[in-house]
Amino acid sequence: MAYEFSADEIFAMAEEIEKNGAKFYSDAAAKVDDADNKQFLEELAAMERNHEKVFAMLRSDLAEELKNSSTFDPEGETGQYLKSLADMRVFFKKEMDFSSMQSIIKDAIVAEKDSIVFYLGMKELVDSKDGKDKIDVIIKEEMTHVTVLTNRLAKA
Repeated sequence: MAYEFSADEIFAMAEEIEKNGAKFYSDAAAKVDDADNKQFLEELAAMERNHEKVFAMLRSDLAEELKNSSTFDPEGETGQYLKSLADMRVFFKKEMDFSSMQSIIKDAIVAEKDSIVFYLGMKELVDSKDGKDKIDVIIKEEMTHVTVLTNRLAKA
């Protein structure tokens, strides 16, 4: 089955990815002892939760015609497929190394880059009238995360 996703479905995936990212950073913060590192990771978790809210808002602002997929899906399998992709690709179902702050940051950078690649790929599956420009907002947010993490890694 060929999948074509609506902008609404892309934003739903973005919300799931951000939720998974917040959990990753919260879990990492719980595993480090250094107060500065703990605060940094908690701030990243808060950023992810904020992005989830931003994406939910963008999703709610979509025009009604952008909320519907053009794919016939009476069983709701597309939504299940999208959740599986979001869970498997970014943060959630990966082996993360929490043994050191450097390892945490490196894993986070990889996950953030994966999210960018994921969104770029998903953007190609959205019909141009379905809000590719709004998906660019997601990509720019994730690029900000990579920059913050890379700067922190350089100081570690």
